[in-house]
Amino acid sequence: MTTIAIIGAGPGLGQATARRFGREGFAVALLSRTQENVDQLAAGLAEAGVTARGYAANVREPDALREALDAAASDLGPIEVLQYSPVPAHEFMKPVLETAAEDLVGPVEQSVYGPVTAVQHVLPGMRVLGRGTILLINGGSAVRPNGAVAGTSVAFAGESAYGQMLHDALAPESIHVAQLIIPRGIGGGDLDHEPGALAERIWSLHRDRGAFRTFVGEGTA
Repeated sequence: MTTIAIIGAGPGLGQATARRFGREGFAVALLSRTQENVDQLAAGLAEAGVTARGYAANVREPDALREALDAAASDLGPIEVLQYSPVPAHEFMKPVLETAAEDLVGPVEQSVYGPVTAVQHVLPGMRVLGRGTILLINGGSAVRPNGAVAGTSVAFAGESAYGQMLHDALAPESIHVAQLIIPRGIGGGDLDHEPGALAERIWSLHRDRGAFRTFVGEGTA
């Protein structure tokens, strides 16, 4: 059995993605800052027949993130799929004219240093497997900068650039890198923005291994 590690797992998209991959036989590692939260998610998944465990790690703390990924691989099996989807903190979303240099530290730590740390740590295991998928989940500001959420726009742009470069560099090794852009956020009444529909879309990105970037509701780009 191989594992999907969901970094930033929560009761919405994270849980839906875990159920979708669990139906395909994956074990699920749920990572977030609070152990109690991921333990509750793991218990619910276990009731549904999915092998799952929770691990506490703050993506802004590289050593803790590496330790959690190591524990997940040891407990559940090698990590074949990595989903990076932590929700940005409210303080990352200041208007551009109110954003100072120090306000960018948190967003960049989360959306640039975090994914680089996670990817570099799981990549050797994917190479041993001979396959893997890295999934980056972002809001619309990743590709369409929004002055109302300057920190997230800047940091997501860096994450997008890193992902595109990874996509090109790792394709010859059968390691697929994909980004899903979710304009207007999750839910909100749009059926294709609901967690279950998004989880299905994420599964198809892993299965079909197409272009790097996909927009919910708009196809690929």
